[in-house]
Amino acid sequence: MNAGFLPVRQLVLVDLLSMMLATRVGERAIIAVDGPDGVGKTRLVGELVALAPHVAGRQVHAVSVDGFHRPREQRYARGRTGETYYEDAFDYDALREHVLRPFRAGGAVVPEVWDLEADRPAPAQPVTLADDALLLVEGVFLRRPELRGEWDATCVLMAPAEVTVPRGNARFPGRRVEGDDDPASPANARYVEAHRLYRLQARTWQPTWIVDNTDLQRPELIVPDPDEPQWFER
Repeated sequence: MNAGFLPVRQLVLVDLLSMMLATRVGERAIIAVDGPDGVGKTRLVGELVALAPHVAGRQVHAVSVDGFHRPREQRYARGRTGETYYEDAFDYDALREHVLRPFRAGGAVVPEVWDLEADRPAPAQPVTLADDALLLVEGVFLRRPELRGEWDATCVLMAPAEVTVPRGNARFPGRRVEGDDDPASPANARYVEAHRLYRLQARTWQPTWIVDNTDLQRPELIVPDPDEPQWFER
């Protein structure tokens, strides 16, 4: 890590990682990195993993919930609505079986069980982690009610839909349709509605940290006041 001037983003990441590394020191810990599609979770988590060897002597590993999608037939069996995306997209039992429970028990984790693009099982590739490893689980909907108790801490990335929708769609240039940068476009209805439903269910679960990731070069790190019932949300 360059010892000279550090860009704002890197300074924020170092601060965030330092706080994450203080979670359950000396034993394994799991932190959820939550946020809507297109907010920048995968990039941020990748940067934290890359920074970890320079910040502290604790292993940091990442798993994406994208590796625990249900098969396409199951995801779309009840249609392509916001409700079905929120309720049917991910297999949380598989996430518990292959990642959360073995990690808590001191075993290896299998970071992916379903190949989303190929729509078929992914080869099992167990990863052995240190006894005091920090596991970052990134994805959407991670503060949903049925996942309470799974995380030692939570980090929420946020940005307005006017930012996240075009940012997310830009990842799939071959799937673009006219007007899909507009959150109100019918092309985005499934995802926008799913996140609206999710926010209603997660609104009482205050995260440990919030990152306003609207400006990728100048993110803002927010530590909510635990005594304040209302916390930052766009």
